[in-house]
Amino acid sequence: MAASEFSFDVVSTFDRQELVNAVQQAQREVATRYDFKDVTAEITLGEDEITLLAGSEGRAQAMVDIIQSKLVRRGLSLKILRPGSVEPAAKGNVRQQLHLQKGISDELARTLVKRVKTNHPKVQVRIQGDELRVSSRDKDQLQAVIADLRALDLPVPLQFTNYR
Repeated sequence: MAASEFSFDVVSTFDRQELVNAVQQAQREVATRYDFKDVTAEITLGEDEITLLAGSEGRAQAMVDIIQSKLVRRGLSLKILRPGSVEPAAKGNVRQQLHLQKGISDELARTLVKRVKTNHPKVQVRIQGDELRVSSRDKDQLQAVIADLRALDLPVPLQFTNYR
């Protein structure tokens, strides 16, 4: 890379520790709330998902709302959650998976590359795994790309890292 070339990475990730904290806060709130007293209400954090076990679909939705409020309070985007369908579980309960989205999918990456190349012809964009590397000789071009990508309403949150 030439010394006069600037770049940054476009990634979609979240702070795992903040997620753990938010889920723990949600678990404490569910344990202490009156409307969840003496009913099934469990929140379990897995590697790629949060699993909810509730007595009814309404309670499962209430638990989703609690988790979302805790995520927002801890500065995490709600776009990291992709709710699955509510399924019946043992003993008349319901189970719902909230999948955690991390990384930029191949399809979205190609769409973003095409958009950046169309709107900013002097900028180079490469797909590197589940992130994008954007580089240019002009810092102003990079700033314009960031502004352009921030304006999009995408299904995943984007962060801009390694700006140099």
